[in-house]
Amino acid sequence: MKSLLLLVLISICWADHHSDNYTLDHDRVIHIQAENGPRLLVEAEQARVFSYRGGNVTLPCKFYRDPTAFGSGTHKIRIKWTKLTSDYLKEVDVFVSMGYHKKTYGGYQGRVFLKGGSDNDASLVIADLTLEDYGKYKCEVIEGLEDDTAVVALDLQGVVFPYFPRLGRYNLNFHEAQQACLDQDAVIASFDQLYNAWRGGLDWCNAGWLSDGSVQYPITKPREPCGGQNTVPGVRNYGFWDKDKSRYDVFCFTSNFNGRFYYLIHPTKLTYDEAVQACLNDGAQIAKVGQIFAAWKLLGYDRCDAGWLADGSVRYPISRPRRRCSPTEAAVRFVGFPDKKHKLYGVYCFRAYN
Repeated sequence: MKSLLLLVLISICWADHHSDNYTLDHDRVIHIQAENGPRLLVEAEQARVFSYRGGNVTLPCKFYRDPTAFGSGTHKIRIKWTKLTSDYLKEVDVFVSMGYHKKTYGGYQGRVFLKGGSDNDASLVIADLTLEDYGKYKCEVIEGLEDDTAVVALDLQGVVFPYFPRLGRYNLNFHEAQQACLDQDAVIASFDQLYNAWRGGLDWCNAGWLSDGSVQYPITKPREPCGGQNTVPGVRNYGFWDKDKSRYDVFCFTSNFNGRFYYLIHPTKLTYDEAVQACLNDGAQIAKVGQIFAAWKLLGYDRCDAGWLADGSVRYPISRPRRRCSPTEAAVRFVGFPDKKHKLYGVYCFRAYN
């Protein structure tokens, strides 16, 4: 017992003696153990940031280094940002900085730069966001033989919509699905985007391609033709299929647009070619499917008039369900792909802002 008491007293005295070497600091302090632990630490204050197409965003990243390990700083600090692909098998270069030397890659040229809020700030600013910017980014800091990384996910406000062409359902291989989304002012959706749309109520019984090459579909109301009535709601997964030979629909994703979407007031109904020309005469273009979904979901656009769209389909957006329009749900109603030469409808136009 005496030995135990003596050990406790020695421990207390040692702690009191050494506590004089430290001051209480309520600011956030990072301590790096230099002897055995890492000499360089990279952190992202947020694991996920949110923005929208056309906006600006800062991907947070800071690094903390042990000054005793690097001395006077003979090594230049290298900061590298890359974008991770959906399968994580490769990375796309975005931005590299070492001292005064900086390089930007691909479609990021002229749109990215380091925030530089402090000496240890490696945060990346991306301006004029595009749909393709969505995804996960890796911040890597290298000094000498030491390096560390952090990952930040960039999420975009937007809407997921199912799409199939005039040819009918299950007619797109993976590459054609990608192009179909691009043609409609959208990109092929990721699994995370489809999952979030399912959580928001998206229910669609036809399987479609996703950006990782998988084929899936979201079910909120289980029923026999869609996996079975006694199954649980969820995103049904068909797995991965041959991107060249297998054919399905596609789920597309789009976000805010810089322009005006509107139904053209015209004295008569129009054939498809007349609809295209009517928008041109009004200083606009016939609207795309992604634009009608974005206007409906993000702007609350509501119109109970069926109108032509660029792909030859006829649709109309309902934000306030009502009789004769969409009695049970808010939705972009799909009329079909009518005969372009003989069927007459209104038209939805889109005028981009410069």
